[in-house]
Amino acid sequence: MKSRRQHIILDLIEAEPLTSQEQLRQRLLDAGFEATQATISRDIKALGLVKRSGDGAYQRSGADVQAPATVLTALEHAASEFLRRIDRVEQMVVVRTGAGQAQPLAAAIDRARLPEAIGTIAGDDTILIITKDGRRAASFARRLGAYAGL
Repeated sequence: MKSRRQHIILDLIEAEPLTSQEQLRQRLLDAGFEATQATISRDIKALGLVKRSGDGAYQRSGADVQAPATVLTALEHAASEFLRRIDRVEQMVVVRTGAGQAQPLAAAIDRARLPEAIGTIAGDDTILIITKDGRRAASFARRLGAYAGL
């Protein structure tokens, strides 16, 4: 439920300029999700949303807006919450999550800009991470596993 709600929030802020949590709450309600202001506030923080300076609308923050420690903390939190299994094949790492949880975890991986990862492809419950070589794939898998407590 949480990951689906967060995915809807991302869709909503990309579709129209939303400037308040109340607007987000109303759009979520229209989409069939009841959420309190506190829940929306936590989602905004977890998704790393910021307000644009021009119109005050919510937007995804760039990696350059957040401090490296903040994005790593967000990745650690996302990994501990969503990650279920990690498998490595050569320079590729396959990560399994619960249903609907791959997108938020992949976004956290991308925002962290870890040196081992070249890119991610996420489905509903699976993420494919490409690295430059097998050594970096092994390092990445260990790091992500440590974040998740595996």
